[in-house]
Amino acid sequence: MTELLERLRSTLGPDGIRVGAVVGERHRVDRTGIDPQAPLAVALPRSTAEVAAVLRLCHEAGQAVVPQGGLTGLAGGATPTRDTLALSLERMRGIEELDPAAATVTALAGTPLQALQEAAEEAGFFLGLDLGARGSCQIGGNVATNAGGMKVIRYGMAREQVLGLEAVLADGTVIGAMSKMLKNNAGYDVKQLFIGSEGTLGVVTRVVLKLHPRPSSLATAICALPGYAAVVTLLRRAQAVLGGVSAYEAMWHDYYDFVTSRSDRPKPFATPHPFYAIMEYAGVDPEGDAARFEALLASMLEEGVVLDAVIARSEKQARSFWQIREGLEWDAVEAPIHLDVSLPIGSLGDFAERTRAALQARWPGSINSFYGHIGDSNLHVSLDMGGGGEARRHAAEETVYRVVRDMGGSVSAEHGIGTLKRRYLGYSRSEAEIELMRRLKQALDPKGILNPGKVL
Repeated sequence: MTELLERLRSTLGPDGIRVGAVVGERHRVDRTGIDPQAPLAVALPRSTAEVAAVLRLCHEAGQAVVPQGGLTGLAGGATPTRDTLALSLERMRGIEELDPAAATVTALAGTPLQALQEAAEEAGFFLGLDLGARGSCQIGGNVATNAGGMKVIRYGMAREQVLGLEAVLADGTVIGAMSKMLKNNAGYDVKQLFIGSEGTLGVVTRVVLKLHPRPSSLATAICALPGYAAVVTLLRRAQAVLGGVSAYEAMWHDYYDFVTSRSDRPKPFATPHPFYAIMEYAGVDPEGDAARFEALLASMLEEGVVLDAVIARSEKQARSFWQIREGLEWDAVEAPIHLDVSLPIGSLGDFAERTRAALQARWPGSINSFYGHIGDSNLHVSLDMGGGGEARRHAAEETVYRVVRDMGGSVSAEHGIGTLKRRYLGYSRSEAEIELMRRLKQALDPKGILNPGKVL
């Protein structure tokens, strides 16, 4: 290891390698805070060539490497172990090009998502990817985990935003697939190997993202609803009538009550309701869009699909609605459990009821809350199990994922597998699928140095 560190220091410069106390706390664990460990060292390359050099040296030495981005993940995918080298892309940031004709933006992997959003906005475009961690997550990590977020219902996952990318294989080979073209049917779509592979097949270093026309109007409302069927009905009617639903977030009463009862912000509604939904409509006709939005909600009120609704009259008020959904009040809970699952939209209501019943049967009085994007089949589950440590966390996860398995869903909608969901991968993937994953891993990383123990 001493010899390898010297060779890495020679390649990256004296400030390109951190060892010992200077590693700091940041590189020990992702957003979960679960099982933090100091890596052997942290490498901080500034270019693709330096990433390739680091991986080539590590491949020759058989040294395991854990790629790290903004460390905002929730599956343990970027958490190192004591025998691994952390490869941080935080110095590889910057927008290389914004092409108005192609409607694309090209950036280095360490560029924060928010920087890309702002660059697109300034150029008169819109980037379809948006996450709560936009200020600290990095686009390379977004791509490597196939991140979702609140705009998926209209624009799709990170995968749908990527036209091209550059990645470095375990042996240092650079794969340049930096296409700006939407249609490129020349053989295998190589970039798809790296999107969502969580740094286990290669390290994403640059990306080309497609941009969308910037909406000129935005309408937001929070609605109270009588049941889950009404949540689905409102969504489908809005999509049919408006066509431009850009975000749709549902909250079961347990989640809404937990957040609003712990906040001093004014509540949108004076009385409690079974369900709540925040709906955003992005259009191009400010006056006409507002009228259509209000007319839709009025008709839904008349039909009893919606019990009450508040339309945001300012950006500040709209932001207050989204703050309820973001649920920062959960940060005050000691050791909360945050899970994200996916099931057919029509099954999500039944899933929540079955899961709550199973959790309460074993841990009466525990806090079990449900919320999510709904329109893209994504449901989040946030739990306060009242302590119990790692054993109770695993037991609660097993309880939730068993229901997911029995209902034919996915144990991960958008957060990836990492280490925290690895034992449950077989709940959502067949043996044949997992074996194919192993074959791909063996082909691209025969020594198994890239993010070992993650996903598989």
